Amino acid sequence: MPDDFRQNLALLCSYFPSISEVCRKLDINRQQFNKYLAGSARPSRRNMRRLCDFFGVSEAELLMESGQFEEIITIKRKPVQQEALSKPLRHLDRLYQCSQSLEKYLGYYFRYFYSFGNPGKVIRSLLLIYREDDKYYWKNIELLRDPVTGRSRGLNKYEAVMFYLADRIYAVEYESVELNTITQATLYPSHRSRLDVLVGIQTGGPTRRGRKPGASKVALEYIGRDIDIRAALKRTGLIEPESGLVRSEILTLIENSIGEGSFVLDVEEP
Repeated sequence: MPDDFRQNLALLCSYFPSISEVCRKLDINRQQFNKYLAGSARPSRRNMRRLCDFFGVSEAELLMESGQFEEIITIKRKPVQQEALSKPLRHLDRLYQCSQSLEKYLGYYFRYFYSFGNPGKVIRSLLLIYREDDKYYWKNIELLRDPVTGRSRGLNKYEAVMFYLADRIYAVEYESVELNTITQATLYPSHRSRLDVLVGIQTGGPTRRGRKPGASKVALEYIGRDIDIRAALKRTGLIEPESGLVRSEILTLIENSIGEGSFVLDVEEP
């Protein structure tokens, strides 16, 4: 393969956080991609088309003299991206470019925290982390009811964009029915082979009852990728901590206490 091609390909990759990220998004084997970068292998027609579509260049441009290609990309790439996106979306796009894969975390979770609007009660809601167009999101359904009596006090639905930055998982969430509140959550990732519980801090406020801002510890308990959703929803609601319906380990993780000598609410990595 001509030397210009591998130089041009390397230049395009430099716009991304890592070669691994490019390979993941292209769904191309890293070892094979390294051969392209080394000039020891030529992409198949199909892979060449995938490269061009992904980077937004033509095959003729990708094969042109490297100096000329760099001039074109310097002029073409950044302005096109900035004009195509509004200012708020450009900020999100910058974060997405740096965000790592959250593939490991796809699936359903029970989400636990002490209610902002119902003092002393634990909320257990059902949360789904999913991928769409190489970006990660979550959906959360919060049924404010007594799981024993079934008496309902309301329903909230939330959606969030997710980022995995510098060994922390971030979610910016909004209430998707009334569009009246935003929550920001920061979670520790799991470095174990088997997912169990993710813990962190969330800030926001109740959707009702005064709208007073607050912060709380939060825990996501992984329950699988293929579950009985109806059965899981029946277990959600407002729960008395002493009822025995929540694992003691979970209650310990979400206890909102500030130790002596501390001045902020924080959470240690489990």
